[in-house]
Parts: sequence; structure tokens; C-alpha cells
Amino acid sequence: MLTDDDCSDAFLVQQCQKGDRQCFRYLYQRYQGKVRSTLYQLCDSSSLDDLVQEVFLRVWKGLPLLKQPATFSTWLYRITWNVATDRRRMLARHHSFNSKLKTIDPTGDSDILSSGGDSSDLMHLHYQDLVQRGLAHLSFEHRTVMVLHDLEEIPQKEIAEILNIPLGTVKSRLFHARAALRKFLQREGVNL
Repeated sequence: MLTDDDCSDAFLVQQCQKGDRQCFRYLYQRYQGKVRSTLYQLCDSSSLDDLVQEVFLRVWKGLPLLKQPATFSTWLYRITWNVATDRRRMLARHHSFNSKLKTIDPTGDSDILSSGGDSSDLMHLHYQDLVQRGLAHLSFEHRTVMVLHDLEEIPQKEIAEILNIPLGTVKSRLFHARAALRKFLQREGVNL
């Protein structure tokens, strides 16, 4: 049984590299929610389970080659970004430009109304939907930086490593993404 002291990413990765599948389960449990959230923001929701599975399949296959176990989370987000990018390329080959970015409708309005949800629940869902639609209007590069930084709370320096771009580019994209999202929300009548 592992103790909290044993559960650093680096330790778990080293154990996985020795073939310990239980340690991989710990890594999966630790990161699957963040990977799912990131993919949800970057891709369409219809294939979310498949995309999460693809990320962790690539992680399992690539673990033997990971030379710096302490950089696991950065490496994992890089794989997540690559899977999201591959998904977008696949969609681009099969759909027209207008159908590439689908708006995600997490509301399920009829369920909320029938379950007695109050107006604050509906307002929260309205704002959540507005943010989703605003993100869908951003370029993939701007959306990626904004999701990783503002929603996943990854430091800008680590985002630069994940995306293999200069730190200044991350800052610029984040600035422009926030400005574009702010402008979209103001057009939709949200007072900021």
C-alpha cells in the first residue's frame, strides 16, 4: 500500500516504468478529471470518453521513454493538447468550416425546470453557456492558452513548455483571448 509520501508524480512514474499498473491507476485517478475538463473545453463533447482514453493510452505507451519523471504533468498536458489537435484536424477533414466548432450545450434546460431548479441555477447555466459559446469563437491557439491558464490554472511558463512556444507568445495569446472573450460577452449583454 502506498503512503502519501510515496505518491509524488515522479515516484508513481518510476514505478510505472518498472511495470507497476497500480501506480498507473493512481496517476489516472489523479489526472483524468483535469484531462477530461481540458478536452471538454477544446473539443466537441460527443467523443470525450474516447479522447480521454486516447490520452491515457498514449501516456501508458510513452511512459517508458519519459526521461524526467518530475515533469509528468507538463508532459501529460502536452499529450492532451496533441490529442485535441489531432481531433480538430480529423474534424477539419470531414466537416465544413462552419461545423468544425460546435457549441456545447450543457444546460439540459428541461431537466432543470422539471427538477425544480431555482433561477440562480438557470442564471449560472446561462453564463456557462455564454462562456462556452465565447470560447468557441476564439481561435484554437487562443482558446488553448485560455483554457490551460484560466480554467486549469496552469502557470504560463508551463503552458509555454506544453505548447512548445515562447513565454511571450503565451502572454500575448492570453491577453488577446481574454479581450476577445470580454468583447463577445459584452455583445451578449453581460456587464463586466
